[in-house]
Amino acid sequence: MIVKTLLYVARLLVGGLFVFSGLIKVNDPVGTSIKMQEYFDVFASDISPLFEPLKSISLLVAVVLVVLEVALGIMVLTGWKIKTGVYLLLAMILFFTFLTFYSAYFDKVTDCGCFGDAIKLTPWESFYKDLVLLGLILFMAIFRKHLPDGSSTAGKWMTVGSLIISLLLAIVAIRNLPFIDFRAFKEGVNISSAIQPSANLEYRYVMQKDGETVTFDQYPSDESYEFVEMQLKNPEALPKISDFAIWNDQGDHTEEILSGKKVLLLSHQISKMDLSISHMEQISALINAFQGTDVRMVLVAASSEAEMETFLAENGLKLGYYMADATVVKTIIRSNPGLVFLEDGTVLGKYHFRNTPAPEVAKNLFSP
Repeated sequence: MIVKTLLYVARLLVGGLFVFSGLIKVNDPVGTSIKMQEYFDVFASDISPLFEPLKSISLLVAVVLVVLEVALGIMVLTGWKIKTGVYLLLAMILFFTFLTFYSAYFDKVTDCGCFGDAIKLTPWESFYKDLVLLGLILFMAIFRKHLPDGSSTAGKWMTVGSLIISLLLAIVAIRNLPFIDFRAFKEGVNISSAIQPSANLEYRYVMQKDGETVTFDQYPSDESYEFVEMQLKNPEALPKISDFAIWNDQGDHTEEILSGKKVLLLSHQISKMDLSISHMEQISALINAFQGTDVRMVLVAASSEAEMETFLAENGLKLGYYMADATVVKTIIRSNPGLVFLEDGTVLGKYHFRNTPAPEVAKNLFSP
């Protein structure tokens, strides 16, 4: 009786967590793909070049993983083919535990992406979370004889349904933008404020003297103390955005971009743009609509100025152009290219290139 009760609790915890984690990542499979690319890049350089080709199919790998997370979680919760589900979950959690341990121990990937951008965990927190899940799944595998027989018809259709729905939602999110934006650049955020600390940063100083470690709120005037490290006392006051910068060969233009009314045509890599003629026509119509107004539209890309000049010339576009970091651009918008509307640094709207707004709609985003 006790074993069955513990198994029931384990099923609820494991199944519920996998469904929750999977749905968060189904919301943003492109973000999961970016995280998988980081892992594959690290493994390709540290372990084996065999991981290198996986970078090109990281989006497919991401979709398969997130959809499986949801479906396997439902299998464990409903009891349909639960033993198969437990074995598959065991294989998956062993893989995840290896990823998080490697990340934490070697300080390679600072955020595992376990819960997308919704919940941030440190590498060690992610690893300990995976250890707990591994223990629960091993417990279910060891006492599998006490699990349900796995013949639940309702469970079967719920699993199949969750698989289909999760896959469809992932495809929609890829072809558009995430349904819910958990990132620091979501609509309504004022980037100008977010790049500043919310309060004065306070530090403590760890010093040593005669083999004894002492902590001071102010740097000691006694020169006999040896400096060890400086610790931040209020990390919650750190800027929510720390890496936003726009520049070109003439210098930094971040402040300029964050003032007035702007439309940013963002690309994390111009050579990987895949715009149809109709999509380009929609963007061109937007550019033409803002000419002669107080709204300035610019191209911001993680590419060289030569690449941007070529792109603009080939498509007959007349835009100012600036550079930005590829990771930052990918964080801002999950589309290549994508459109971001700003007014005095506040994000008014974000659009996938497939959903470029009509000029009338775009103009109404800004204040009169």
